[in-house]
Amino acid sequence: MPEGDTIFRTARALGRALVGKPITGFRSTYPLLTRFDDDTPLAGQLVDRVESRGKWLLIHFSGGGTLASHLLMNGSWHIYRAGEPWQQPPTNMRIVIENSAYQVVGFRVPVAEIHTAQSLARDRRIPRPAADVLNAEFDEAAVTQRLLAHGNEEIGDVLLHQDVLAGVGNVFKSEICFVTGLNPFRKVATLSAEQVARVLATARRLLAANVLEDSGDKIVTYRGRQRRTTHHSDPSASLWVYGRRGEPCRHCGEPIRRRIQGFDARVTFWCQVCQPMPDGSDIDG
Repeated sequence: MPEGDTIFRTARALGRALVGKPITGFRSTYPLLTRFDDDTPLAGQLVDRVESRGKWLLIHFSGGGTLASHLLMNGSWHIYRAGEPWQQPPTNMRIVIENSAYQVVGFRVPVAEIHTAQSLARDRRIPRPAADVLNAEFDEAAVTQRLLAHGNEEIGDVLLHQDVLAGVGNVFKSEICFVTGLNPFRKVATLSAEQVARVLATARRLLAANVLEDSGDKIVTYRGRQRRTTHHSDPSASLWVYGRRGEPCRHCGEPIRRRIQGFDARVTFWCQVCQPMPDGSDIDG
């Protein structure tokens, strides 16, 4: 599933292709979207802005509507210049937004809906900007309060709660815990105020490092850019622990462990030496 860094970069690229340009065409395989377009034609409207909120992508139209989409595991947004062939078959198309220069195509987008400003504000699935670790409005105090309310849950699992803080996914969860030296199976209630602050600061820093501008003003979407949390230039050493079960820890050489965690059975990677439990107990990997 794309994490917050991927959605942020996608929103930035879509914004370059769409914002300020009159829409010339819209179509979708989803009846509710086509009905909205029938009732309030998007052709002739402008795209005011495109933003990411955690793992949601929002396209705001000048007529007051907002297209909210979530890619889950298999969805993607592509940008094509006029006449450029698509890289996926038309059967995978779910949404097309066109202007005089570009086609923006949502392939296999599983969740797509139209909101008014009022319905968007009421929808609790879509994070507020203050909860998004990549948003300038991020409210650390409020996020800290929500995180601490999950005191009986494990920190590695709580980091995935998008209603606590938005944008962290399974890769960053394991990487954040490693960088902060915290065992991902520790209960939130065992963390000090300093440790909680370090978790949030690390989450913001690691995700921000993966959305640094590297394309000038080019119109690009996310196409296999390698996520990086280490300082190694070697592409094979881009992550500390995620996906590295049995491989030596980059700090101490201990084999990295892997375990399923949480109600949603998400996989977690950690180093038992660099991330010990505070009571000296061990977690089988």
